[in-house]
Amino acid sequence: MTAYAYEVAVRAEATLGEGPTWDAAAGRLIWIDILGSRVFTYDPVSGRRTSRTTEQHVGAVKPRVGGGLVLNLRDGVGLVDPDDTFRWLHREPVAGRRANDAAVAPDGSLWAGTMRYDEAPGGGTLSRLTGDGAVEVVLSDVAVSNGTGWSPDGRLMYYVDSPTRRVDVFDFVDGWVVNRRPFVSLEDGAGFPDGLTVDADGCVWVALWDGSAVRRYTPDGGLDRVIPLPTPRVTACAFGGSDLTDLYITTARTGLSSPHPTAGSLLVVPNAGKGLPQPAFAG
Repeated sequence: MTAYAYEVAVRAEATLGEGPTWDAAAGRLIWIDILGSRVFTYDPVSGRRTSRTTEQHVGAVKPRVGGGLVLNLRDGVGLVDPDDTFRWLHREPVAGRRANDAAVAPDGSLWAGTMRYDEAPGGGTLSRLTGDGAVEVVLSDVAVSNGTGWSPDGRLMYYVDSPTRRVDVFDFVDGWVVNRRPFVSLEDGAGFPDGLTVDADGCVWVALWDGSAVRRYTPDGGLDRVIPLPTPRVTACAFGGSDLTDLYITTARTGLSSPHPTAGSLLVVPNAGKGLPQPAFAG
């Protein structure tokens, strides 16, 4: 297997760093601290960084087609307009539940996950939201809704419910999912699958919570690359940069009694592969 070396892109102490997303229109990476209620941006060319506070725990942030951001928040999904004003797209507060990872499908819809703070089985969901705010619940019995991504041809959707220790795959047909089946099951001691991204070869890169690594799996489920990392709580990964060849990786400090200096930082592995352009939310 190829050896990779990570670098620290942004040294930080995020409690629960998550959700790296390359915003191609702005030439920047967006990432978050879920429990710190913070949204960060990082421009790798200029080095410019920004930070903003959200009023609630934020599970994911993605760019919008017309500018601004869509936020998966504790009580629902909100929009930040280009003029920086906030409004709710869909509000559905549930006591004891918060937002978690989200992804934008090839058709521009947002697939937004939730979970209970106590991670109770069946307490979370995965829902599909369109730009006009219409919501359909896709999965209603999730524990920790996490990584979601699509194959290069848009015919498959990969999905993680972390406590299952599996990455599942669905057929993606007319904007919906059918025929769920296991894609990869993690062995004992490997940690739990968290966020994921799919590259231009159709391979699936998976961040391993309590696994100190990111793994790449081929389209047939074979393990062919491992990126070891110095901190155990690796949360998500995404390709970024102008040519989408740099793999950005988020990490967390929460629950670590003696965190490594990189815990909570945004890491990057230059020239790790070739990513896919990510669609913006059509709303």
